[in-house]
Amino acid sequence: MTLKEQIAKDSNEALKARDERKLSALRLLRTEIKKREVSGQKKELSDAEVMEAISTLVKQRRESIRLFQQGQRQDLVEKEEAELQYLLSYLPQSLSQQEIEALIEQVIGETQATGLKDQGKVMKGVMAKIAGRAEGKIVSEIVKQKLSKPAS
Repeated sequence: MTLKEQIAKDSNEALKARDERKLSALRLLRTEIKKREVSGQKKELSDAEVMEAISTLVKQRRESIRLFQQGQRQDLVEKEEAELQYLLSYLPQSLSQQEIEALIEQVIGETQATGLKDQGKVMKGVMAKIAGRAEGKIVSEIVKQKLSKPAS
């Protein structure tokens, strides 16, 4: 069963169970997937592309939570957090800081990167291997930190 099929099945179950928050999150996700299918060349998204869509929605939910907290809108924070949890359940387990650093070290060795000028090459290699299991912003900061250190 593809990820898209699993989302559709879960959406139907949420509808039958009358779980409004879960249904809302899944409808949002299905809309995002459909939008990407219509706007792109492909008729059907792969699981990796669906995970990319989920990652985008996760980032949006996190930003919304931050903004709602600043605006002291606890009701909306709770709604966004609930949607975030449903979306996160479709993503693979996040990598730890140590796992990310080990992967970056490996890619730096593979690409023979020597300084900040090679950051793009390293990021490309790392993000391909991480595939949605860590935020790009965090990875970028660690890569920058590793490449700015003199080789030991």
